[in-house]
Amino acid sequence: MSQFAFLQGEWAAVFESAARAETAVHADPRTACFYARRALELAVGWAYKHDASLKLPYQDNLSALIHDPSFREAAGEAVFSKTRVINTLGNRAVHGHRAIPLDDAMVALRELFHVTYWLARTYGRAARPPPGLAFDASALPKAAPVRGQTAEQLQQLEAGLRERDDKLAALLADKSTLDEELKRLRAEVAAAKQAAAAQPDTHDYSEAETCDYFIDLLLKESGWPLDQPRDREFEVSGMPNNQGKGFVDYVLWGDDGKPLALVEAKRTRRDARVGQQQAKLYADCLERQFGQRPLIFYSNGYEHWLWDDRRYPPRAVQGFYKKAELELAIRRRSTRKPLAAGAISPAIVERYYQTRGIRRIAEAFERDHDRKALVVMATGAGKTRTVIALCDLLMRCNWVKRVLFLADRVALVQGEAAAHRHLGGHARHWNRHSRGREPGLLQAGALEDQVLADARPWHAAVFGPVRAGQGQGVLRRLRLLPELGVLQPEHPRHRRCAG
Repeated sequence: MSQFAFLQGEWAAVFESAARAETAVHADPRTACFYARRALELAVGWAYKHDASLKLPYQDNLSALIHDPSFREAAGEAVFSKTRVINTLGNRAVHGHRAIPLDDAMVALRELFHVTYWLARTYGRAARPPPGLAFDASALPKAAPVRGQTAEQLQQLEAGLRERDDKLAALLADKSTLDEELKRLRAEVAAAKQAAAAQPDTHDYSEAETCDYFIDLLLKESGWPLDQPRDREFEVSGMPNNQGKGFVDYVLWGDDGKPLALVEAKRTRRDARVGQQQAKLYADCLERQFGQRPLIFYSNGYEHWLWDDRRYPPRAVQGFYKKAELELAIRRRSTRKPLAAGAISPAIVERYYQTRGIRRIAEAFERDHDRKALVVMATGAGKTRTVIALCDLLMRCNWVKRVLFLADRVALVQGEAAAHRHLGGHARHWNRHSRGREPGLLQAGALEDQVLADARPWHAAVFGPVRAGQGQGVLRRLRLLPELGVLQPEHPRHRRCAG
């Protein structure tokens, strides 16, 4: 009997995909991850269709749906984290070509079990699964391994299935057109949801397991295989405790055998920042032992913080650095040149206030260890040239390598070409219509494109000129926040600042 049998009565389509994933775990882990994500898509789509409190985001793909604040609030952090794991594993199965290990398929099924339990408990109208219901990995069908489907075959299957799916955006675009049947179902679901909320949810969602696995998953996505004993629970000496020892949760090593970074993991119910001081002590021990101070990450599986305590205070990030990025950060400790001693190019800016502004921003970055700056300049004052000269200074002093320059209109991006030419061959422009673009050290684009020029992390971001309220939304879409940021807001007296 399937462990997802509690879905069969009210969610037959979700049950069908979950059961297929269950059957394929041992025989074809890639297909199991695909069907686990498929079941999640159907479950989340059902929730958006029938729960009026969920607000459809800007897109109706799975990633946008599960990250929408209304869904996160309804599901809670534990369930939300599990949806991210399933989505990530499903994407790897469909779009990646590396083998999918059995353990990953097991995790996808386990997390799907908890997500669908939440679905049935929250929205079930006929009966709800008992709180003690638990996932049993040993009860999964032990089918012999077969030649699994390839990523290309799963992509074709995915395309075919999506053609048959209801389009949420079209269905919910005009709520006045909802048919009477759907209105009735929504009323029933709302009543069931209210009744479920009146009772405490005592189900064990195994948050600790999700936390540990999700940190592993993010590290592996960043290119850290974690296949050596020294990668986890690395013993260090010199800790201020009775034994004088400690164990670092994760150490990320360079090719020279020195630590590039450490990761301190905390339980999901605790603030990730609880591990900050302990992580610092581990960094002290590693520095004494290897002669190189690592960067510090600490995470609870939901929130991730990066701390280069020699340069900046801790900051929240979206994930972990790759090896090349960590090596560059370590190398910059000795190769960065003082900004105060760097020359500002007179070929880019000539006006005294532009030079003063650049020097003040450089002072904030270098002396005050700030990571953000705000430039307010009137129309015609030369905002674009000012920030281009700043980017030039940061590049020549080895503070940044890649800069993302964003404006809120395509016309402004195209109009900045003259200023960008001072960076020689380093500048590139892109928008949604660009074809065959090559990645440059400075790329310019429009906020409306909602797409990044390439997937690499940016060391600095320049926004401007932009209207109030823009900029941060695009920063959140970056894989990692850039190291430095400059925002040029539109002047309140001028609706258009072409600089």
